[in-house]
Order: sequence, then structure tokens, then C-alpha cells
Amino acid sequence: MTTLQEVVEEQVGAGRVPGAVALVADIDTGAVDVGVAGRRAVGGEAMTRDTIFRIASITKPIVAAATMALVDRGRFGLDDPVATWLPELADPVVLRTPGSALDDVVPAARPITVRHLLTFQGGHGLPSDFGAPVVQHMFAEGLQGPPRPQEAPPTDEWLARMAAVPLLHQPGEGWTYNTGSDLLGVLLARAESATLAEVLDDTVLGPLGMADTGFHVGADAVGRMATQYRRDEAGELERVDPPDGQWAAPPPFPSGAGGLVSTVDDWLAFGRMLLAGGAAPDGGRVLAPESVRLMTTSHVEAGPDDPFLQGHGWGFGGSVDLAPTEPWNVPGRYGWVGGTGTAGYVIPSAGRITIWMGQVEMAGADDFSVIAAFLTWAAPR
Repeated sequence: MTTLQEVVEEQVGAGRVPGAVALVADIDTGAVDVGVAGRRAVGGEAMTRDTIFRIASITKPIVAAATMALVDRGRFGLDDPVATWLPELADPVVLRTPGSALDDVVPAARPITVRHLLTFQGGHGLPSDFGAPVVQHMFAEGLQGPPRPQEAPPTDEWLARMAAVPLLHQPGEGWTYNTGSDLLGVLLARAESATLAEVLDDTVLGPLGMADTGFHVGADAVGRMATQYRRDEAGELERVDPPDGQWAAPPPFPSGAGGLVSTVDDWLAFGRMLLAGGAAPDGGRVLAPESVRLMTTSHVEAGPDDPFLQGHGWGFGGSVDLAPTEPWNVPGRYGWVGGTGTAGYVIPSAGRITIWMGQVEMAGADDFSVIAAFLTWAAPR
């Protein structure tokens, strides 16, 4: 059988990625298999297991866990209106149709709740039609798009701009991608009168020893940071961000939807916590078992034409496989992929954690094929 190391080497050798780190852990046996190949940058230093990557949307499950930790502590409830902490969202309006002009709106039928943000049913976000006027407006305003943390507006300004954007659907009556996690990040910080980084450290990162996970990379660790790439129209790699670039300083707006950097071992610690029902390594708890169950249970099922879920379910901050529609799908598998070329999943039925960290943005099917090859290899048989 092909080894994990060979899987990673094949992707690097074929020129699909300059380098990558992959990890598969089986909780029952304690086995942890790691594959490392390639370079942190084209022509640069060799990739290592402790390389730091921009993890993009596999930030979302971590922010969802932090949210549930505060629910467990009684800071707020799942069905509490978010306007208590985000008064900018107290009186939202809703587009008459998803393709309507921004001034063709109706009042919201109900308040946006914490649960709505966790399940991406609040109304803010990205629909299947990226050409819709509201989506183009969000891109133009710098409210959504590929992560460029130093170019984002400060948090309060970001929220004010987002609050002026009509909802794409009534709260609780649709599913739109991404923005719910960004709004959660602002809510967590305000609820705790702290920065989002401080809230994550207190609730998740600190208890799990995730020392390499954060919204920027310190000077002592920047040498372990991978360079980020995308492919140009000719299919050639072009550099998007160097190690001392967009993540070298704290961002004005820490994105709860995709702003973290991390390593395979840090995300492994997070996955272990989920599979342990919320338990921390020291015997304490990050989450109550019921909070883990809610996170990893599907609350929404998108249609097969949805460009994000493609018929799969959505839990709190991550997708949930409902059926084995692809070779890598396992019913109950929870996690997500990151647009920067990352993936992190837990498979409760198999006690397995699968993590891929790469450095080429996923702009199309060819880019996703790299992760698909790994996920297929890592799926339980």
C-alpha cells in the first residue's frame, strides 16, 4: 500500500505544490503518521513538520469551539440575539430576492441569534451566485475575499460596513457561507471585553497547548512560515505572500472565518479534543460533551448545486458528511478545507484525524485534487 509519505511526495514531485505536511492520527491505537516533502518556498528551505501555514477556513471550527466554550460558561445562550453584543445588527433588512439591488429590501422577520451565526443561517455571507450585486458590493468594500489581513478595515469599521449590507435571506431560512464566523469573532471579543486572540487563547489554544496558532507570526517563528502561492492564468506559481508579509504583525481585523496560522500538530491537538468529547490533555475540559455533539452534528443540508457544501451538511463551524458521495466522504466526518490549501477533519466513527497543510490557493478543481488525493488515501477502509 502507498504510504502517507509517498502521497505527499507524489504531489510535490508532480509540481502541484512546492511543499506540504500531512498527518493522520488514529486515536484508538495512538498511531500518528506524518508525511513531509518539498520546500517552504520555491528554491527555499526544506519543509518540516513544524512549518507554520495560513490555515484559512479551518479557522472556523476553532472559532466555533471558542463560542461553545463561552456558551458552556454561561456567557450567552445559543438562541440569544446577537444584537446584545453587536447592536449594529439590531435592525437588519433582507433583500427581496438574492439577486435584488441593495435597496430592494424588506424587514427581517426575527433577530439574528448566536445559533444562526454558528450554522451560517444569519443572512450575511456568500451565496451560490457570486455575481449578485450584494456579493460584488462586499468584495468591493473589502468585507469578503481572499485573506489579506493587513488590508482589512479595523474591527468596528468592518462591522459597521457589514451591518449596512442587506441580508441575503431571512435569519434561519437559508444558508450563506463564511461571514457568520467573522461576525462570531467580533461577538466573542465584545462579550469578553478582550481581543479575539485573547479569547481564543483563553478558551481553546491555551488549554490545548496550541502555541503556534494565532493571527500573526512572531519574529522568533517567522523563519518557520511557509510562503503562499497561487497559480496565474498560465498555470505557473506566483507568490502571494512571503513569511514576513501579511501575517507578520497583528491584523486590524482578526478574521474568525479564516485568519489563523497554525501547524499540523496544533490542529491535531484540536482534533484530539473533539474526539475526546471536549476533554483537554490535563484532564480538564475545553468543551462539554454536548457542545462537541452540537458542533459535529449537521444542522443544515445544502442542495447539490451549492458551490461550498454540494449537498453535505453543516454543523457549527464545519461541514458534516451525510453520505459517502465521494471516495473521501465518511458519514459523520466533521471539519473543513481552507482556500489557502489546507484541510482538517475528525472522523468520530473511526477515531481518526486527517490534516493536510499546503501553500497553494485552491482556485479550481485541479488545486483541490491535491487535497482530494490525500483525503481519499486517509479515509477509513
